[in-house]
Amino acid sequence: MVIPSEVLPGGAVLRLVTLDDAEALHAAYVANREYLAPSEPIRPDTFFTVEGQAERIAGLLREFAERRVVPWVFESESDGSVIGMITLTGLVYGAFRSAYLGYWVAADRQNRGLAGAAVASVCRAARDIVGLHRIEATTLLDNTASQRVLEKNGFEPIGTAPRYLHINGQWRDHRLFQRILHDGPPS
Repeated sequence: MVIPSEVLPGGAVLRLVTLDDAEALHAAYVANREYLAPSEPIRPDTFFTVEGQAERIAGLLREFAERRVVPWVFESESDGSVIGMITLTGLVYGAFRSAYLGYWVAADRQNRGLAGAAVASVCRAARDIVGLHRIEATTLLDNTASQRVLEKNGFEPIGTAPRYLHINGQWRDHRLFQRILHDGPPS
């Protein structure tokens, strides 16, 4: 699967992650550790090492080769640093043709339109390149910023899932969203 890079408004390039990103992802996660902690699972200390990120990226790339995941990074146009990630996971084909969307943008890059532009780009790639029919995304109930990003990109709320994910040490309720990408038959 060939996924082209895309320049986003707000000073970033959206491109597939590579093994060469381990050091930059390590730096991004360390810099944003406190900011991301309230909305992510508790991570082992090894996650916040270059080696841990290299191992994680290698796993994502294996899954990408198996067409189960599509992992992108946001790369700063100005200095090449990684300033976020967006990933389609749990790709299912056949009659379902669906995946889950997850993303984050660095704390110092918020409110520049990066998340919205990236979600739009990923939705196009999911429809036109990956061949998906639908994408699902979830947010914590109080994450109104992410909910706005999803709704501006055509995602519709489809319900609430009690105790859906183990986030920051506890099972947390989430709002569920979906976007139907097209109504054509599976390719």
